Amino acid sequence: MAKNKKISRLARLGALTSRVSSSYIGQRIKSSFSSEEDNVRELKALHVENAQRIVGVMKNLKGAAMKVGQSLAVMSDSIDLPEEISTVLSQLHDRADPVPFKDILSVINDEIGDPFLQIDPEPLGTASLAQVHGAWLKDGTAVVVKVLHDGVEQSVDTDLLALKSILLAGRFLNRSRAEVETIFEEIRDRLLEELDYEQEAKHLELFYRIFRDFEHIETPKPYKELSTKRVLVMQRLVGRNLKDFISSASPEAMQRAGDSLSTAFHEMTYIHRSLHADPHGGNFLFGSNGGLKLIDFGCIKRFSTDFIADYGRLTNAIIASDREKTLELACKIGILNEASVEAEEAFWRFSQVAAEPFWVDTYNAGGHQDKLVFKLKSVSKDLLRYSEVRSPKDLIFLHRALLGTYSMLRVLKHQGQYEHIRSSYVEHAIQVHEGVIPDRSGFNSVLV
Repeated sequence: MAKNKKISRLARLGALTSRVSSSYIGQRIKSSFSSEEDNVRELKALHVENAQRIVGVMKNLKGAAMKVGQSLAVMSDSIDLPEEISTVLSQLHDRADPVPFKDILSVINDEIGDPFLQIDPEPLGTASLAQVHGAWLKDGTAVVVKVLHDGVEQSVDTDLLALKSILLAGRFLNRSRAEVETIFEEIRDRLLEELDYEQEAKHLELFYRIFRDFEHIETPKPYKELSTKRVLVMQRLVGRNLKDFISSASPEAMQRAGDSLSTAFHEMTYIHRSLHADPHGGNFLFGSNGGLKLIDFGCIKRFSTDFIADYGRLTNAIIASDREKTLELACKIGILNEASVEAEEAFWRFSQVAAEPFWVDTYNAGGHQDKLVFKLKSVSKDLLRYSEVRSPKDLIFLHRALLGTYSMLRVLKHQGQYEHIRSSYVEHAIQVHEGVIPDRSGFNSVLV
């Protein structure tokens, strides 16, 4: 990143931090002379105003700022972000103005030389971290080339610090400072992983092996010999994004797509303990028959055998409505920390709402009777009042992936036998943990 661009970026983030912080200081002073009703109304209005300021700056900054804003919007319920803030942040889309092709070509030539017969100068897409172009190898094979934006690695820590300062100054998060630090540490770890394309090539190899025998799930083959930390070359998969797919897909194709999404989530989570942790419509393609194609493996969350087995046991207890076992396992995982009776009751109510799709043989996600999102938002407001209810590090991206998957299932109007698939995969994870059956995860064979 050129020095003057870096200084400009720091100046814009610094000015944003100062403006947001000072606005809340002014509001707190003013609140001493206003009624409680006026204070609540004015604070909500200020939240919206500052969220719009944050989004306005993020939209014009390539790099970590946009990705962090998106992550916070997706995780808004679990981190108790005010609805006024999360609503505005949810408007962020990971799109940016394209980088000139000559600059992209220069990076490619510096990193891997000239292995291509042709590169399409028109990008397939430009996001906050990278730009993607279609290309053909000299043997005619169609591939995709992903090129990291210049200097984006240097923006991670400054962007994270600025956004964390803004959230703390505005008292947006009803979480302890230690928990906020944990959340941002986890976001940072995943971001840094996304910026290492040699690592993503390993991820691609892992998931290519995992899903190569699945009839309706496909991942691109990586070309590791043509990939570096800044350039990634992979097989080009053909399909439609979620919005275009549902506009013309048959009910059978939509059902198959939902089946594949559900299978992929459980296979990654409970068998391989390596989860595609950025599940939104832009990271998936769909074939005309409903086949699922996963195309971006920058953000991967990995779990220990212990954690996944205990998480599976927790879901078993919740679905069985075993309150005592649920609270015991929630404490073990770190969700509850020396919790009060009131906090335990709030978590129990939340868990029983979350269990509803698993209490019926077939659940129609997105159907007219699917009120799960509304119900969860209602009970989560009470749950997050208690500081002893926490989001452990391993849960942050697991639940982000779960929420993203469920959101796509709703769009697909999927009719799923979710308890049938969940219980069989959880049983496998528990038996692996107990040494009853061998571990068939592809994790250790590739990511070493």
